[in-house]
Amino acid sequence: MSRIAGLAWLGVAVTPRTNWSFLRVTDSDGRIGWGECTLAGQEALLAAEAGRLAATVTGQAVGARNRLCRLLPHAAGGLVAHTVLSAFEQALWDLAGQAAAQPIHALLGGALRNTIPLYANINRGVAPRRPEGFAAAASRAVAAGFAGVKLAPFDPYVWEEPDARAYAEGIARIAAVRDAIGPEVALMVDCHWRFSPGGAAALIRDVTPFALFWLECPVAEANHAATRRLRHLANDRGMRLAGAETLSGLAAYAAIIAAGCHDVLMPDIKHAGGHEEIRRIAALALTQGVEIAPHNPTGPICHAHSLQLCATLPNLLPLEVQFGETGRFFTLAPGHDLRFAAGAASLSATPGLGVALDEDFAQRSPWVAQAKPWLDPRLG
Repeated sequence: MSRIAGLAWLGVAVTPRTNWSFLRVTDSDGRIGWGECTLAGQEALLAAEAGRLAATVTGQAVGARNRLCRLLPHAAGGLVAHTVLSAFEQALWDLAGQAAAQPIHALLGGALRNTIPLYANINRGVAPRRPEGFAAAASRAVAAGFAGVKLAPFDPYVWEEPDARAYAEGIARIAAVRDAIGPEVALMVDCHWRFSPGGAAALIRDVTPFALFWLECPVAEANHAATRRLRHLANDRGMRLAGAETLSGLAAYAAIIAAGCHDVLMPDIKHAGGHEEIRRIAALALTQGVEIAPHNPTGPICHAHSLQLCATLPNLLPLEVQFGETGRFFTLAPGHDLRFAAGAASLSATPGLGVALDEDFAQRSPWVAQAKPWLDPRLG
């Protein structure tokens, strides 16, 4: 029986403001499995948690996922611990697929689709961050074949210090993107929890003319009652409410499904617990008619695992990809071609994940501490 021979964390700088984090797990037969644990600004904590996990799991059976990858919501390490554990679960699936000479999706019961629909998150590829910059980035995404575009237009607005000019600029950015892409392309807006419940209700009124496909994360995730009310307001105006990208474990998602908070859940394979936990979440959501659009705005290992997962989900909406941030996305993990074609991604038939990190580049471009976080610390 193959056993875990080693576990190592690698942080890689890919732009002046972006680090990606990965987990490398080796087995006693010499195979290497990869997972991604990117969590912006938390690289030092991720490295420490990976070291703690390595001491616990080294020597254990590679196939013991049910025991080794059990996600405990009350874990003292919080989201950092959940993220490292999620990457570990991903890597064990990669090893299992390689050992069985099958792609991960085959081990998960088989693919329901051979291509995965995608939408373009343009937020980190926008320059300048004025309405015309957002419109140009959205136009590039549509020209590349994407049928859906998402932007996060409201920085630097935060409800505790409301700024009417920042709010008006956010609305202008949305209007410019809608004008640029036309009425047929799906438009999504990510609020990054910037609004109070009352402010979010006013926002829903103000964005109604732009025919959003969904409004995402308007208020704090823990505010279930307000989120449910906002969902009804959004639905009455023809748009979905989406969220829950940073939650971990079935129990956390079960509570918001039961509360009727969202039309669309966005579990992230880096945080939610990995393949099996998200499949449990998706199955529970399916019983309530809730759709799944996994959060996926980071690196190529997360993307490759998300493709394997999405192939198996019946209640799938298009998968997020970060559009226009860095070409390193397509070269850092060689193997199956991760390039987008007409707003979709092909599914790998290669055993395991189908890609592997370019470790030489990773070692030459180590992670760099960011002087200023990309997201206002008051937002999470």
